[in-house]
Amino acid sequence: MAKGAWGLPQWIERGVADLFPAGTAEGAATDPDQQLAARLAEAEREGRPLRIKLGIDPTGSDIHLGHSILFRKLRAFQDAGHAAVLIIGDFTARIGDPTGKSATRVQLTAEQVEANAATYLAQLGQGQDPARALLDFETPGRLEVRRNSEWLAALDLPKVIELLGISTVGQMLAKEDFANRYGSGTPISLHEFLYPLLQGYDSVAIQADLELGGTDQKFNVAMGRDLQRHFGQRTQFGMLLPILPGLDGVQKMSKSLGNTVGLSDDPLSMYSKLEKVPDAAVEEYLTLLTNLDLDALPANPRERQKAMALEITRQRHGDAAAQQAQADAGKLVGGASGSGAADAEVPEASLAEVNFPAKAFYLLSAVGICASSSEARRQIQGGGVKLDGEKLSDPNQEFSSAAELEGKVLQLGKKTFRRLVVG
Repeated sequence: MAKGAWGLPQWIERGVADLFPAGTAEGAATDPDQQLAARLAEAEREGRPLRIKLGIDPTGSDIHLGHSILFRKLRAFQDAGHAAVLIIGDFTARIGDPTGKSATRVQLTAEQVEANAATYLAQLGQGQDPARALLDFETPGRLEVRRNSEWLAALDLPKVIELLGISTVGQMLAKEDFANRYGSGTPISLHEFLYPLLQGYDSVAIQADLELGGTDQKFNVAMGRDLQRHFGQRTQFGMLLPILPGLDGVQKMSKSLGNTVGLSDDPLSMYSKLEKVPDAAVEEYLTLLTNLDLDALPANPRERQKAMALEITRQRHGDAAAQQAQADAGKLVGGASGSGAADAEVPEASLAEVNFPAKAFYLLSAVGICASSSEARRQIQGGGVKLDGEKLSDPNQEFSSAAELEGKVLQLGKKTFRRLVVG
């Protein structure tokens, strides 16, 4: 099996931005505490799986493709026979990770966190066919789902003081987000300094061999190593993966920026969004979100883009649905005056709750294509809305009844399609 830069199989190294410790010192090649390849070899000799940690704070309800990069790598370790330890940060989510934040996060209630956690697990594949699920919930010994309230809620004040004594204020202010806020005079609450310590203590509690994280999580992952060392444990390796750019190809994928592809997106919406990813981001999407052999793909950028969109949609929805989505996208976007809309399979939007007569801007928000009437007005005025392939230009255009719209396809840009139905 081919080895990569860190002496690891390609399935491990694909897409990895950083691995530490990297085992570059003299004699480290055979040291299972300095080189991951040696830790893997040791585990194989001993017939035990490595414990691969990934912690998630359920501060929202939706998982998008940007989040899925880490879960895909976790699944790869599962498929290789290792134990994935998925930590639901139900305790730390009440603090909120300060990484990437310019102000103190709003603290969530335990009920909010648990509701979000349930939706996360469902999107990750709990109760679903492992072939399409992001994680394998079915194979015995391959997954532990833990909530860090198990150990963090029981910490008494002496233990908290001990944790606080492991790090210094200088170390915390070396974290870029804290440094920026401190330099600009933006308040930093003391409980925020606890976050990396508590997240690091998770590694102690589950005795992690390796922790996965984004490139913005190096401080927190390294803290886990420090705490394991303090408590006399073998230290974990840190494996960091890139932050996926959003559909704009520039800023990171983020729901607040409106540039995401959700795991729960229907096949047509998913394929249509991915087919429009800028050329500059396609290679990153292929590397991080697929297992396709990049050298075997066509050199033509458009064909690589379509291959990427098809493969990611196939992973989530199966081959037949992905092929249908690709065909339907061609009909809807490529057809003149909506000529392909009649026989395309398009997700439905009910007109049952729409009050008629209805103006165009109200219709778009009422069926959920736009978040608000004001957004709908902007989209129509910007030329981004079509009805059965015909551009809507007047936000105040009025439709008298549901029957007038029955079966027609409402389109927003080149990525969102809904067939209007009365029922």
